[in-house]
Amino acid sequence: MAEFRLPVNSRINKNGKVHVAPVGSKNVRSFRIYRFDPNSGETPRIDTYNIDMDACGPMVLDALIKIKNEIDPSLSFRRSCREGICGSCAMNIDGTNTLACTKACADVKAEVRIYPLPHMAVIKDLVPDLTQFYAQYASVKPWLQSSTTPPPDRERLQSPEDQAKIDGPSACILCACCSTSCPSYWWNGDRYLGPAALLAAYRWIVDSRDEAIVERLNDLKDPFKLYRCHTIMNCTEACPKDLNPAKAIAEIKKMMVESQH
Repeated sequence: MAEFRLPVNSRINKNGKVHVAPVGSKNVRSFRIYRFDPNSGETPRIDTYNIDMDACGPMVLDALIKIKNEIDPSLSFRRSCREGICGSCAMNIDGTNTLACTKACADVKAEVRIYPLPHMAVIKDLVPDLTQFYAQYASVKPWLQSSTTPPPDRERLQSPEDQAKIDGPSACILCACCSTSCPSYWWNGDRYLGPAALLAAYRWIVDSRDEAIVERLNDLKDPFKLYRCHTIMNCTEACPKDLNPAKAIAEIKKMMVESQH
């Protein structure tokens, strides 16, 4: 993995607040959490929360919820499903992009270090600004495009073999773990679409029901949109759903070459 990069608006004041565990706690874990409110005028800091794990659930998200509910209600983070489905609680935990709801505290040996997704502008604390990320996803037109009239009495069908081609890419939850782990996305995020958007593009390019393959490939014929991928493989390693965006990008490049012959 590449070295962790802080969010773009970070110069951390490490002299943050320390919250002690209740008296008598025997199973104490330390959580060092990035704190930053752009509207406060203060520099980012790292606050330390010491938690009695005997009174806390096993996942990092459980600890964050406990901190917010019982210790510091000012802490901000996203969360929803708690089952690794929605992607809301993506953040950098112990130096790795992952989902807080599926990351067990026991998997971290020392103190649990929690930062927002790397190299993204921060709205507040662990909440990154994903506006551009979602705009890039929308730019690949992630919906079925067809010029033929659909069957009047059934859905557009495809074989099990064709369905298998899109099963994996369709499982993407848009958590942004992959794109924010990619150095090429850090450096060229304004023009390079990134692994998540390109995985979505691939999902529709290989869909046997879609009739806009030529248009989709033409839309990616750009020095930056696709070809800033240098196959570093961070995206595949970071994906909490065990998908392979790097392979999908390589397949798009291959189809791009084949379409020119």
